[in-house]
Amino acid sequence: MMKLPFYLKSTIILFGLILFAFIMVNLREILIPIAFSLLIAILLNPVCNWLERNLLPKVGAIAVSVILAIVVITGVAYFLTIQINGFASQMPLLKKKFAEMFLHCQQYAAIHFNMPLAKQEAYINNGISELKPYIERTLGNVVGSIAVIFLVPVYTFLFLYYKSLLLNFLYETSAEQNYQEVTSVLAKTKGAIQNYMMGIIIEAAIIASLNSITLFIFGIKYAILLGVIGAILNILPFVGGILGVFLPLVIATITKDGYGTQIGIIVSYTIIQFIDNHFIVPYVVSAQVKINALISIVIVLLGGSAWGLSGMFLSIPFIGVLKIIFDSVPELKSLSKLLGNEIPRKHKGEIWGQRRRKKPLMQVV
Repeated sequence: MMKLPFYLKSTIILFGLILFAFIMVNLREILIPIAFSLLIAILLNPVCNWLERNLLPKVGAIAVSVILAIVVITGVAYFLTIQINGFASQMPLLKKKFAEMFLHCQQYAAIHFNMPLAKQEAYINNGISELKPYIERTLGNVVGSIAVIFLVPVYTFLFLYYKSLLLNFLYETSAEQNYQEVTSVLAKTKGAIQNYMMGIIIEAAIIASLNSITLFIFGIKYAILLGVIGAILNILPFVGGILGVFLPLVIATITKDGYGTQIGIIVSYTIIQFIDNHFIVPYVVSAQVKINALISIVIVLLGGSAWGLSGMFLSIPFIGVLKIIFDSVPELKSLSKLLGNEIPRKHKGEIWGQRRRKKPLMQVV
């Protein structure tokens, strides 16, 4: 590959990327539950190992681990369902107040910005028509994920049951002299995913508590529901925090008079985001998944385009695993540095230029 001419090598790489994207997009209904199952299996692996060593045989330990995960996820879903039912009972009143507020904004724009109501309606309809395909694709991916969600426990059980078989395959596909490198990559990958997933769960619990307490202080209805939704959205890097504050602002605008509450929510959520980004993420979320902001935003958008909300969530662990693999392959270390968040003080061009400028002086001496 290294001896091929540049145009041929770049063509092969481009064809591989196109084929990879084609597979990821067209087989998403199959790959999404497999990806989630693999993450859950890695997360449950320590629990399963402990149960197998101390209490139960292999099949029993795996079954108990999977059932525990199902119970926890079902409990969270049941709690959110109760909160959403209470919120839904107030929807007619919220719709009425929102319609009044929206009409007031339209009249204000018509008077102060010389924008007739018909023109505003045309802009709104055009915006909705442009966003509709993306929203339908995203919701379609979510519905597709829900439709196959029953496969996730089965896949998780099978991943844990055939763990030794899968590991044996990975070792047999590499030479014996690469045993230590393969072991190191597997250990780092498992540790990074486990730390990342546990960190995300702890971070979400902390952010949900802070959001809910903040909204309770400002007297916002359904503070727990809005706080939990904000914490779930906060999982999405960089854009989740902005999306998380939008719904509380809308509820506050509809149910409260004036703008003091909205300003207070914005200031409070900004402080929460500062605490999250500078204290919770560095010390709670896995330190091994260090991806720079540019790559994070791009990979989240690409994941959302390919797999919807599921792709947004899975994109960061996926790129983190790729970074670990790139770290272990000397030919790919430059890609690992590109993904990482360590910014060199001087790039290689400056360093090489300084060496060339010093070289004639050293020869004269």
